[in-house]
Amino acid sequence: MFDFTLDGSDVSARAGTLVLPHGIVQTPCFMPVGTHGVVRGLHPDEVLRAGAQIILGNTYHLHLRPGEDVVAAMGGLHEFSGWHRPMLTDSGGFQVFSLSAMRRLDEDGVSFQSHIDGSARRLTPESAIEIQWALGSDVAMAFDHLLPGQASHDEARDAMDRTHRWLERSRRRHDELSATTDARQTLWPIVQGGTHADLRRASLDGILERGEWTGIAVGGLSVGEPKPVMHRVIEGLAPHLPVDRPRYLMGVGFPDDLIEGIARGIDLFDCVAATRNGRHGSAWTADGKVNVRGAKLRLDPAPLDPDCDCDCCTRFSRAYLRHLFVAEDQLGQRLVSIHNIRFLLHLSETARARVLDGTFHAWAAEWRRRYFSKGSPQ
Repeated sequence: MFDFTLDGSDVSARAGTLVLPHGIVQTPCFMPVGTHGVVRGLHPDEVLRAGAQIILGNTYHLHLRPGEDVVAAMGGLHEFSGWHRPMLTDSGGFQVFSLSAMRRLDEDGVSFQSHIDGSARRLTPESAIEIQWALGSDVAMAFDHLLPGQASHDEARDAMDRTHRWLERSRRRHDELSATTDARQTLWPIVQGGTHADLRRASLDGILERGEWTGIAVGGLSVGEPKPVMHRVIEGLAPHLPVDRPRYLMGVGFPDDLIEGIARGIDLFDCVAATRNGRHGSAWTADGKVNVRGAKLRLDPAPLDPDCDCDCCTRFSRAYLRHLFVAEDQLGQRLVSIHNIRFLLHLSETARARVLDGTFHAWAAEWRRRYFSKGSPQ
């Protein structure tokens, strides 16, 4: 149930097939984020029509509301949410460590206040695994210690060492739960180490020393460091990652991030930017970003992106989308969110095809030229 086959490569860029209990995922692949067990504002069928193969659920948010006990009682997150394809859950580490003013770290775990009601909560490596087990995702993530991008070498080493210790505890608890039933969930570790190349390599070495894994994630990026620094970290790490395991770059997913990550050997991505930007009227197109609220779209009969086959672009004009945003109708937010998700998924699909026919890097160069022709779209 947890198998990965490398189908082809073009220099560092890869195309693969990941087999999970709820289905098959062809990589490279973008995972839409379903923070609360829903891709914000969208019906599961809309997400499926956009081409999604796998989505991400958020352990922190689902733990706070409705609670993993409710989800488990309703048959698990797949049944509860109506999404019956593969699903990955994060460990909650990113959300907990972003609550810098409301949390306290110790060796056992992290105590924090709920951002919803202020109640006292605690996450440990063991409880993060127990929550994800109750949610029933195909892939669970180990609990890690995340730092901002500007963290010093000493701070990053301390967090990396703690992440290794927490990984051992995460795996021990996951093994205990797996032994009680037929395992339908796998556990992936997370490479940390900040922006420091030596620590990234040490983090990976420590992970590989601690056992066999069905996949490996790279975390702690896109947290404040410049993009060229992120690219450098991935580029330095990729040659040392196991070739026969999927590679997941956590929390990264603007269009150019996918291109640069795929070029450096990344297989899986996730990010909330597609739907967050969509709700604010910012759409990605082959020619860069479009502000759907802009007055110049008032009489524009063209589709949002003539190259796109999504439910938005095949039916509605730019003028109508602008009208929806001016009228503050939720349909506009939903349609642009659908488009942005489809844009990233189509980008992943095209990248896969280009890897398989050996033309990825030439295609990526032309894609960058067109996308950035009017300046940075972000």
